[in-house]
Amino acid sequence: MNKYEVMFIAKPLEEAEVDPIVELVSNLLTKNGCTIEKVDRWGKRHLAYPVKKQADGYYVLINFEGEPDVIKEIDRVIKIHDTILKHLIVKIDE
Repeated sequence: MNKYEVMFIAKPLEEAEVDPIVELVSNLLTKNGCTIEKVDRWGKRHLAYPVKKQADGYYVLINFEGEPDVIKEIDRVIKIHDTILKHLIVKIDE
């Protein structure tokens, strides 16, 4: 299993409204056989440029371990959700 991190920017909501989005991504990872190591909420920040007509976003970083073949499926499902403005999945080298 490889180590990865997924960073996503959710629409600028309050803390309680972001919980279901983080739960959705966490459940997506665990359903695909990944183990979550750490969930780091960076909070609401101003974006450098507007994304989908939003000037602010809520940043979340999740570190996890998983198989390389499930990354495409995770990427596909995250792209579908309107509440996530942008995301990036990166493999962490040892």
